Amino acid sequence: MKTKISGVELRRIAMPLVAPFRTSFGVETSRDVLLVRVVTSDGEGWAECAAMSEPRYCSEYVDGAQDVLRKFLIPALPKNGVDANAVGRILAPFTGHHMAKSALETAVLDAQLRISGESFGSYLGAARDRVPCGVSVGIMDSIPELLDAVEGYVTEGYVRIKLKIEPGWDIEPVRAVRERFGDDLLLQVDANAAYTLVDAQHLAKLDDFGLLLIEQPLANDDMVQHAQLAKLLRTPICLDESIESAAGAAAAISLGACSVINIKPARVGGYLEARRIHDLARAHGIPVWCGGMLETGIGRAANVALAALPGFTLPGDTSGSKRYFATDITEPFVLTDGHLNVPTGPGLGVDPLPGVLDEITTASEWIAL
Repeated sequence: MKTKISGVELRRIAMPLVAPFRTSFGVETSRDVLLVRVVTSDGEGWAECAAMSEPRYCSEYVDGAQDVLRKFLIPALPKNGVDANAVGRILAPFTGHHMAKSALETAVLDAQLRISGESFGSYLGAARDRVPCGVSVGIMDSIPELLDAVEGYVTEGYVRIKLKIEPGWDIEPVRAVRERFGDDLLLQVDANAAYTLVDAQHLAKLDDFGLLLIEQPLANDDMVQHAQLAKLLRTPICLDESIESAAGAAAAISLGACSVINIKPARVGGYLEARRIHDLARAHGIPVWCGGMLETGIGRAANVALAALPGFTLPGDTSGSKRYFATDITEPFVLTDGHLNVPTGPGLGVDPLPGVLDEITTASEWIAL
């Protein structure tokens, strides 16, 4: 179904985090979020760009995403209407910028589904009405601080704990969490590409702790060395930053570079490509899970819908709203028995709260088509 778009609003909001979030590539204390609102004659659609303030997780950053949307991506949309399934093809001539493309495609898809009355989950092929949730725990100043944080999340009901690691903060924190909480705790680690193949023997020490997986231990552009590392570890290797498309996922599987895939829709260009990666992985018996980028309720709603697809057999980073924000821009996602409910309303099934949105908006621009 074609949706005729009259214009697109690019809105920047400032979202302070409830606590600093540290990974191997930096510390975040707030989120500078770009929201995309597509306006049609029959309604509107929302999306969130996952790009961070600085190009550390990947080459994209929020100012750059807004710039490429304004100059190239939005003007490329046809004036006589567009189907969300065609957006990826229309934007393909522009190299890279997956997060910006994802935001635009998702906003078009949200508008289209709101008009037709279908939910994101139904459209994508959700097989469940709620999804199990894990939580990502950043690098801490001390092991006691880490143990206190993990205990809080376990008490809240999170069914899986992910520890961020880096050289100097890996074996001992994992050992401490495993000893404190026992072998039944679903536990995994995420290196965000902080190691090299030289560290293989050191990383093999993690094999003793019965981890679900080690996520992105090596550089994002080095699938061959991930395949070599996989032969040296018992712990399954999961790729995150390395997977930017279904074609990339197929290459990784063929090489034996991973046995698990973290699907972040923004990283791969949108939820339609994310679904293609899910289908590919499922056909090859590769488990997938849904990663997070500290999304607000807009991005979280879409992620929860995706995580309800049948191939998502591992808990994702689809935490409740209060994990990151004191006040979300939508009605908050609340953890119940370690799960989040999949929204059932049209489109994303959530709406920004106007009062909250106005209060935290730092800039807005309108681009007419």
